[in-house]
Amino acid sequence: MEEKIIQITAGRGPLECQWVVAKVLKTFLQEATQAGISYIILNREEGDANLTVKSVTLQLKGKELASFLKSWLGTVCWVGKSTFRKFHQRSNWYIGVFELDQLQRQPFSERDVQFQTTRSQGNGGQNVNKVNSAVRATHLPTGISVLAQDSRSQLDNKKLALNRLREKLTEIELQQLAEQAQHHWNNHTQVQRGNPVRTFKGTDFKSTYVDKSYKKERAVAKRFCRGEWQFAH
Repeated sequence: MEEKIIQITAGRGPLECQWVVAKVLKTFLQEATQAGISYIILNREEGDANLTVKSVTLQLKGKELASFLKSWLGTVCWVGKSTFRKFHQRSNWYIGVFELDQLQRQPFSERDVQFQTTRSQGNGGQNVNKVNSAVRATHLPTGISVLAQDSRSQLDNKKLALNRLREKLTEIELQQLAEQAQHHWNNHTQVQRGNPVRTFKGTDFKSTYVDKSYKKERAVAKRFCRGEWQFAH
């Protein structure tokens, strides 16, 4: 079972590119589901208008995942007139689909967290109470620290601190993935833009390119498994 992380992004492209990302995402997920590939949306940044997406990061799992991605990784082009700017002359809009490095994630363990209790402080520095109910949690491997003082209960604040620490670590991981994607985009050349792996046309988003290699590979594998493959003599 293969596992990969990819990002579909408009980069710094205009609103039209954000619309293309949303349309590509829909098509991509439909094809992934048909191929038996499962996905989790790790992060989704909505676009500047309805039905647009700036970028989305996906975690994919499935057999033959590398073969499936062959027809997706790279530049995707949409050919069409802007529906956001009626008199705009441009007709080719590009987005990127990139594979990101798997992060070396360490399982989150409470044993790696150091807790420190302190008095909760209210506005103006006045004590909310006279007991050490606030809890500061520090993740020792990374040094990241959070404070929880929402409750008068030390136990409740400890739980809150743990949850916030998990969220903070996840946020940092997603930021690392975003930086990777931006690096890929910055290295994207005009030559690559002129050689898209997929091209779609019109507002109905019809594909003008069908990658048959993936289907062919699957057909050959199925024939071989059924004993139908004949070797040349």
